[in-house]
Amino acid sequence: MVHLKSADPEVHAAILAEVRRQGDGLELIASENFVSYAVLETMGCVLTNKYAEGVPGRRYYGGCEYADVVENLARDRAKRIFGADHANVQPHSGAQANMAAYFSVLDAGDRILGMDLSHGGHLTHGSPVNFSGQLFEARFYGVRPDDGLIDYDVVRAAAHSERPKLIVAGASAYPRTLDFAAFGEIAREVGARLLVDMAHIAGLVATGHHPSPVPHADLVTTTTHKTLRGPRGGLILCRQELAKDVDKTVFPFLQGGPLMHAVAAKAVAFKEALEPDFARYSGQVIANARALAERLAERGFHLVSGGTDTHLMLVDLRPSHAELSGKDAEHALEEAGITVNKNTVPGETRSPFVTSGLRIGTPAITSRGMKEAEMRQIADWIGYLLAAPTDPARIGEVRSAVRELCDAFPLYPELADV
Repeated sequence: MVHLKSADPEVHAAILAEVRRQGDGLELIASENFVSYAVLETMGCVLTNKYAEGVPGRRYYGGCEYADVVENLARDRAKRIFGADHANVQPHSGAQANMAAYFSVLDAGDRILGMDLSHGGHLTHGSPVNFSGQLFEARFYGVRPDDGLIDYDVVRAAAHSERPKLIVAGASAYPRTLDFAAFGEIAREVGARLLVDMAHIAGLVATGHHPSPVPHADLVTTTTHKTLRGPRGGLILCRQELAKDVDKTVFPFLQGGPLMHAVAAKAVAFKEALEPDFARYSGQVIANARALAERLAERGFHLVSGGTDTHLMLVDLRPSHAELSGKDAEHALEEAGITVNKNTVPGETRSPFVTSGLRIGTPAITSRGMKEAEMRQIADWIGYLLAAPTDPARIGEVRSAVRELCDAFPLYPELADV
């Protein structure tokens, strides 16, 4: 960043501080990850200069021959990873991928059936504060109060009662394996389309560590970061019959020119996802999540659904720390260099800005090379700190230990002298 340092020292200083923050702390936000240095390089390439509205071979601008090369690589690799008929790699985010998927098969005002946000769903699955709840008639299913699991008989009953045109499967805070075959069967019974939002588990699906939704869904959306460990962005997979509808909904209906530097970075990340090392990484993400969850349970924390099958766990603080909100727990942990996010839990009794839970995930710390032994240590630090979350001595003690661990697993040594 030699040029940036002289051109804009304020931005340079902020980026450098973020490099240090990421390197010196434990990133346990389930939706975050660390891309490879090759992906970082690609995100700063000259393709950021290029307008390439349209799709490869059918652009609205000249000079797109190399843009076509990288977009075709991204599309072909995405199809190969997931066994899909068609891929659109242009969505700028997962939310825009979902919006494009909706409008590929729905009209405004149509009814959708998605997972309740407070039960682990996502804003774009029908929340009233989101476009999905304001432009469509949203109905919801959730998890059982006794075990925190989806009851597919309840989903089936809701589908038959509500008769949605689209059923949305997928979650942002559900730690268990999703039964996409069951969702597909329910959708067919009521004549609905099935959209699977696999944003959180895409990397696990890519490597066979979670069942694939592609054989069962009409549309599959995902982010390209999280467990897929690519740049921030979105992706839509679909059956061939919907390919033209999806492409024209992304552009010109929703977006203008694609971010070609991001599309190129997606291509690089997809190539990485096809390598054997990535499969080993995904398996370790799950092993780490289970080790972390088991140790937290041993420390007395209540895990929604009793554990995890994936990369994340949802902690309900009420049984073990009745007076401690998710917001306060998040703040205390951040002070000690452990970054998590507050999260609503089933049967939530606090505001979504306060919450009673924490969502914790292992993709980022696994990317640094940490394994089960480190997970158990991290769980011990979380338990120790949250027993006295305002004690400055404990915060300082954990902060020092966290930094020592991070020094043993350096992040981006290439950026040490930026």
